[in-house]
Amino acid sequence: MSISRQNLSIVIVTIKSEGVIDQCIESINQDLPIIIVENSNNSKFTNYLEKKYKNIRCVLSKENLGMGSGNNLGIKEAKTDYVFIINPDVVLKNNTIDELIVASENISDFSILSPISSNIDYPNYDLDEKQKKMKNENLPFNVNIVDGYAMLFNKKKIDLMILKESSNLKNNYFDESFFMYLENNDLCKRLIEKGESIFVAPKAKINHFGAKAVDKKYNKEIELSRNWHWIWSKFYFKKKHFGFLKAFLEGFPNFILSILKYIFYLIINNKVKKDIYFNRASGFFNALIGKSSWYRPNLDD
Repeated sequence: MSISRQNLSIVIVTIKSEGVIDQCIESINQDLPIIIVENSNNSKFTNYLEKKYKNIRCVLSKENLGMGSGNNLGIKEAKTDYVFIINPDVVLKNNTIDELIVASENISDFSILSPISSNIDYPNYDLDEKQKKMKNENLPFNVNIVDGYAMLFNKKKIDLMILKESSNLKNNYFDESFFMYLENNDLCKRLIEKGESIFVAPKAKINHFGAKAVDKKYNKEIELSRNWHWIWSKFYFKKKHFGFLKAFLEGFPNFILSILKYIFYLIINNKVKKDIYFNRASGFFNALIGKSSWYRPNLDD
């Protein structure tokens, strides 16, 4: 079964995304239903969106759940067979949806289909040597991982996969232990291990502005959060898939380096750098002792 406009929904997770969300929404065909998951209790923002756009339905999560959990909520709300999740700092080209539909007609089976980033210096996918040899610039090609800012789900097919997984995932698409970073890698790895297929459609292009999803006035808080969660998520991902020892051996040298840099920037009174390296060390230590990804940026006005 291929994608059509009648069985496709869009899910966008937002938080403090007022500066980019309109450009994102206006790049999407108005005949497609859009579910906005606002990771806060900001009803003023969601009321604005629902009043301005007739094809939008908003869900308030009440708290900052993170990208994976927010997307899980949106995907479960969708009533269609296919769900296209995108970040609010993504803009579709005029023919992106059409090209995804055409690509799905040329693939016999897929669990995830992704458009391709227009920035060739930062590809939104990863493939092995065998896949590189088989890659075709004009036809959908098979990959191991796609970035989480644009992923089209074959919902029914992935539902069957996650039902077979261990109960600790609570039948979620993304592992909600990740607050941000690597939840897409984790899902892709789980799919590949179950024999599922992930494709990129090279004619379906998008612009991803990168790190613009949250208003720039919160840049410092977001930067601190990124550093904490990147380190935490790397340890958790490695431990989950390759064991505690590999996660420890790969992460420990950077943990020591972060402590040394924290001390250095403390001495020279560079508060920004000091806080960044403190968060890196803290992220590793919390993952090491098995604590959850509890850190949250302060996004209060």
